[in-house]
Amino acid sequence: MPLSPEQEAEIASLRTQTRPTLRPVSEGVERHLYLAHPVLDHGFVRVIDYMGDDAAICQAARVSYGKGTKSVQNDEALIRYLMRHWHSTPFEMCELKLHVKLPVFVARQWIRHRTANVNEYSARYSILDREFYIPEESTLAAQSVVNNQGRGETLTPAEAARVLHWLKSDATRAYDHYEAMISQDGQQGLARELARMNLPANIYTQWYWKVDLHNLFHFLRLRAEAHAQYEIRVYAELICKIVADWVPLAYGAFADYRLGGVTLSGKAVECLKRMLKGEVVTQETSGMSKGEWREFEGLIG
Repeated sequence: MPLSPEQEAEIASLRTQTRPTLRPVSEGVERHLYLAHPVLDHGFVRVIDYMGDDAAICQAARVSYGKGTKSVQNDEALIRYLMRHWHSTPFEMCELKLHVKLPVFVARQWIRHRTANVNEYSARYSILDREFYIPEESTLAAQSVVNNQGRGETLTPAEAARVLHWLKSDATRAYDHYEAMISQDGQQGLARELARMNLPANIYTQWYWKVDLHNLFHFLRLRAEAHAQYEIRVYAELICKIVADWVPLAYGAFADYRLGGVTLSGKAVECLKRMLKGEVVTQETSGMSKGEWREFEGLIG
């Protein structure tokens, strides 16, 4: 993740500036402010700003005048209750603003979470850098035979080398043509908003992404999950670490009830009750489809 000397100097300068404030401060996330945490080969995640902390969640739930007289233990119990019973609005009192650098194809997955405020780097006005996501050989896999949107076996070294050659050469050639089209050296030069259509989906873009904690948890529940695509999952896993430092009580409840928990259908709950009574339940007697039964077995196995 190459940062220019100017960018590194700007980050260093921002981190030396302190101001007195009356607003609640989370010491955990303060340690992350402005730092560029590397992701993939050229990407990063930076915390730009935040609002609220664990106490803000409890304050909103109690609609109290201030922090009140409740203990940390009571706050933790309240936050776990809110998470357990899907009370979402108190978590909306906290917000996080991130600066993210990511490949375009990852951004197109990410933007499907339509509950955030986003401002993306514009290739209509600016020229995109010559930076492409090139996967590690170990992450290259064939199409899954059981999941139409997942990966299967890792490619052989020979096949992986062939794919990497194509990825690098295609991206380089496309960017060479992009530069040639916008060049004004001896020609008029194509408009940037048109020339960008030739760029590959693995080129890097950047955006500012601001989201409240409730919707951030929803994003992380889906994208930090083991079956999420690797390239977006590594971003989500890093953000999980940041959120754990920012709101440790809320993240602890989220990790327990959402990341570490499961949701069962009415049929699945009924099957569990029958099994606990000693009854032998099969897919044929469960009332579930083969796919549902396979997932159920995976949960209780």
